[in-house]
Amino acid sequence: MTPETFRLAMQAAGQLQTRLNEVGSNVVVVGRMGQDLSKYGLRYTHFGIMFRPETGGRWRVAHLLNDCGTDRSDLWYEGLGNFFLDDMYRFDTVLLVPPPVLADRLLPRLQAGKVLRTLHSTQYNLVAYPFSTRYQNSNGWVLETLAAASSQETRIHSREQAQMWLKLKGYQPTELNLGPLTRLGGRMFKANVAFDDHPNELRYNDRIQTVSVDSILNFFAKGQESWQIIQLPAPQLAP
Repeated sequence: MTPETFRLAMQAAGQLQTRLNEVGSNVVVVGRMGQDLSKYGLRYTHFGIMFRPETGGRWRVAHLLNDCGTDRSDLWYEGLGNFFLDDMYRFDTVLLVPPPVLADRLLPRLQAGKVLRTLHSTQYNLVAYPFSTRYQNSNGWVLETLAAASSQETRIHSREQAQMWLKLKGYQPTELNLGPLTRLGGRMFKANVAFDDHPNELRYNDRIQTVSVDSILNFFAKGQESWQIIQLPAPQLAP
């Protein structure tokens, strides 16, 4: 990482912190642009959940990270600066602000690591199928965590229950058109890519469905009440 990139990452973190302090919520879901996925019609690549225990306190991010290209993952708590120190494609961010009642339900979950792990699978897959518990990607963990906090009909204690709730509420995953050569290359040369959790009728027709930032934005901000989306352009590198 160059000094200029590091400075830009820190400026992005500072800009984000300022905006977080203005939204009036102690829990905000934040997306970043780790790589260029424009050929798939996607802009943001990774979601984390920002939170602070009390107004005026220090912001932290809880998110699922892949262990260096392996098939394993873990949950991490980090500061805002670390969120951008990951070889970013661009430093634009998107904020998904939950309604106050949901933020109040999310905050104690985020402060209790054991509770968060009930919806975490260590088997990582970059393109994990949203309605299978065999694998999980970073955005899938965020989606299921939001689902567990959103459910008013019943208490959600497992990934199976979270996925059932999402199906009932009409969640639609992102669908990627990946041909057999692309799938074969990904499976052979990348430990963190697998397709064996996808239904055969979709996989053999080159239809790979997975959880993306865009699909989460569409589901909560457009299908649920009182969610807010805020776009935050990348800061300009100060002289």
